[in-house]
Amino acid sequence: MKLHELEKNIGATHSKKRVGRGSGSGLGKTSGRGQKGQKARSGGSINPVFEGGQLPLYRRLPKRGFSNHLFKKEYAVINVEDLNAFENGTVVTPALLKEMGIVKNQLSGIKVLGNGSLEKKLTIQANKFSKSALEKIAESGSKAEVI
Repeated sequence: MKLHELEKNIGATHSKKRVGRGSGSGLGKTSGRGQKGQKARSGGSINPVFEGGQLPLYRRLPKRGFSNHLFKKEYAVINVEDLNAFENGTVVTPALLKEMGIVKNQLSGIKVLGNGSLEKKLTIQANKFSKSALEKIAESGSKAEVI
């Protein structure tokens, strides 16, 4: 047997239903949709969640659980390489970062991440530091201060 000799099994394919074509097909006149009503109309479909005006299941069930999204802390993130914009010996504070335009919103504080390298000697004040950021700051001879 070869690929071009393959055929589908008998009965595997059916001819398309041609609705609305006379009485011989059994799907003439109303095309198998019955008489009148929403389901008989074109475009007439009901939301699967709709229960005919009865209070839907998703509203009958009580709400359960707790979500922390209202209370979680989000930090404004900067990378170590962004700090190369400052002069040697500068004390980098969140206010200075905002003034320079490096950070737009302080959110719950500022977190320094370790992407890139630091070539300046600075004193960096932030709310959080990643481990890699602390290593790179120490390598360059700078200081990291947690506010």
